[in-house]
Order: sequence, then structure tokens, then C-alpha cells
Amino acid sequence: MPVYEYKGLDPKGKKTEGLIEADSPKGARTKLRKQGVFTTDITEGKAGAVRSGGGKAKGGGNIEIDVGRYFEFITVADVAIATRQLASLLGAGIPLVESMGALSEQVEKESFRLILREIKTKVNEGSSLWKALADYPKVFTPLYSNMVKAGEQAGALEHVLGRLADYTEAQVELRGKVGSALTYPAVMMLVAMGVITFMLTYVVPKITKVFRDMGSELPLITKIVLFVSNALQSYWYLFLIAIVASVWGFRRYYRTEDGRMKIDGMVLKLPIIGRMLLMVSVSRFASTLATLMASGVPLLAAMKIVRAIISNVVLQDAMAVAEEAVREGQPMNKPLKESGKFPPMVTHMIAVGERTGDLGPMLERIAITYESQVNRRLETMTSLLEPLMILVMGGVVFVIALAVLMPMLQMNTIAGG
Repeated sequence: MPVYEYKGLDPKGKKTEGLIEADSPKGARTKLRKQGVFTTDITEGKAGAVRSGGGKAKGGGNIEIDVGRYFEFITVADVAIATRQLASLLGAGIPLVESMGALSEQVEKESFRLILREIKTKVNEGSSLWKALADYPKVFTPLYSNMVKAGEQAGALEHVLGRLADYTEAQVELRGKVGSALTYPAVMMLVAMGVITFMLTYVVPKITKVFRDMGSELPLITKIVLFVSNALQSYWYLFLIAIVASVWGFRRYYRTEDGRMKIDGMVLKLPIIGRMLLMVSVSRFASTLATLMASGVPLLAAMKIVRAIISNVVLQDAMAVAEEAVREGQPMNKPLKESGKFPPMVTHMIAVGERTGDLGPMLERIAITYESQVNRRLETMTSLLEPLMILVMGGVVFVIALAVLMPMLQMNTIAGG
């Protein structure tokens, strides 16, 4: 088994080097990663030539094509991990280009590795890091590249990357909580629809056919259920077309300026979901703006970035008005308050922060407060949705069962009479 010489950082961030046996450079990095060592350089021992990057050796005329990388998706979690690792490498005193090279060798996904290598090449050719990152907006958002720009200009890139890693990890955690809270009811809904469809299209027709053959008059509830059953069996394609057409029409209308404004406004007014989405948006607005300001991004530029990452256009418009007010030298809190879209507590805390000159820390408090409220609401919604879904599903099954049992009871009554 080949022996590889490595250099890297131990779990405490101290430089370390040594030898390790492995089948390939990639296997060596995997072993070292399990030991908590972050490798910055790895070469094969004297018995073989130096290997770079952990790629597979080619020979004998064979061409290796990695098809899997074309189906890889670079997630926010991947970016968060890479950001944390880059901050650690820079903190250990490793130059930026060398750190980017080491980082590109650590990531698992080939598509992400190629992007990092291209960024390293651009930086090595004299480009600033933020400009190189801005060339890949689908991976590194404008927020990300602007924070890196501020860090480079202030000479505090390591510090900014640390804050950026904290922010990105928090966003990943929040998305995970929201996603996990919505997964259970979605699965329950699919199961319920499957069971009900099976009963309506298979069970009910077979049972009611027996009563029809006997010439008995079916109860009203049985006729209604049977009508729905026949409609599903005979015109299922119409239901499918109607669903597809509805989704297509909704998406087409939502792409229009008027449609998006009306729908986003209606969403915010929904009893439970609207309040939840507003709290998520406020938390994201406050945490992002606080992170940008703490990283040295000017307030106006930070507000423009934050406005771009908020998905609800109603809140975007309120932010645009506030941005214009700040540009004219006015405080931010007044237009936000006048919009009526932001909770009073938020605008009051922003006003206090602007008066005292502690807007950044005040925004961080807002983000923490609303994030905790989101967590509590998610827990409450999850606990309430389970019994609610069971009640709805049980009610539908009860109606179907009643439609089947009523004719039987009716026949027993006639027979007894």
C-alpha cells in the first residue's frame, strides 16, 4: 500500500505533518479527515511520483468520466462548511491562494471542487477574492461576495468569513427546522389521499354493486360517495388536467407584478402561516443586515442586498421605501413603521438602535428574538398538525364507511320488517 506524506492542521488549528498509508490520495485525505486533520498538501512517498488533487490515475487508454458530478447540487450547507474551513485556514496563517487550494481538495462534490479551483486560479492571477466569488452567483450569493469584499477592504477577511459561516449555518438550521416541520403533514396528506383514492375507486364500487344488483334504493350519502367514485374512475384525466392547469395558471399569474403583489399580500394575512412567514422574513432581514453591517458593509449597500434576498415583494417594497429614506438622510424605522408590514416591536427596537448608534447589536437582538419565536411556533404547529390530520383523515374515512354501512342497515331493517 502506498505511503503518503501530508501537511495540514490538527483539530486545534496547529500545523502538523507526517506519513500515512492509503490506497490513493483521496483515501489518505479521508483517513486524515476522520482523525480530525485538515490537509493542506499531500504527496506520494519516494516510491511514486507526486500526486495532486486526489484525481484518479489514467492509463492504458481508458478514459474515466465522472457522470455523478453532473447530478450534484451545491447546497447552502456545502458553502457553510467550506466557509468555516477557509476561515480556519486563514486563521492559521496560511496564504489565501494556498488555503483555496487546500479547500478545493477537501470538498466532496466534484462540481464544487472545480469551482473552487477556478476561483483559486483567478485569485492567483491577481483578482480579488470577492470578484472571483461574484462570478458564481448561484453558489455564492451577492450577500456572500459583498461581505467578502468588505472583509478584504478592511483587512479582516478571516473575521468576516467567521461571521459569514455563523450566518450561513444559522440559515441552514432555520431552513432545516421549517422543512422538517412541513415534511410530516405533507407525507400524511399524501398517505391520506392515497388511502381515500383507493377506497373510492376500488372498495366502494365493489360493495355498492352488490346492493345495486339486489335492486335496493341507496341512501343519499351512498349516492354522493358513489358519484365521486365514478367521477374519479371515469374522468381521472380531467382532474389531472385541472390540477396541472391550475398550477400553471397560478405560476403564470404569480410571475406578473400585480399577481405577485396580491398573492404575497394575501399570504401575509393568512391566520397562522402568514404570521409564521412574517417572523421568518423579519428574522432573516435583521440577522442579514446585522451581519453585513458588522462586516463593514455600508448601510445603504447592506439594505439593497437584504431587499434582494427577501422573497415577499410586499416586504421588499417596504424595504425599498426605507432604503430611499436612508439615502435622503432620514431614519429607517419611520418608513418601515408607516408600511404597516413590520411588527411594532421591530420598528421600535430599530428606532432605539438608530437613536443610540447601536443599530447592529439591536438588529441582532431582533433576529434572536424572532428566531426563538419561529422555533416555538414550529413546535406548536407540528404538535397541532398531527391530531388535525388524523381528524381530517378519520372524518373522510368515516363518511366512506357510513356510505357503505347505511345500505346494509337499511336492508336489515327491511328484512326485519
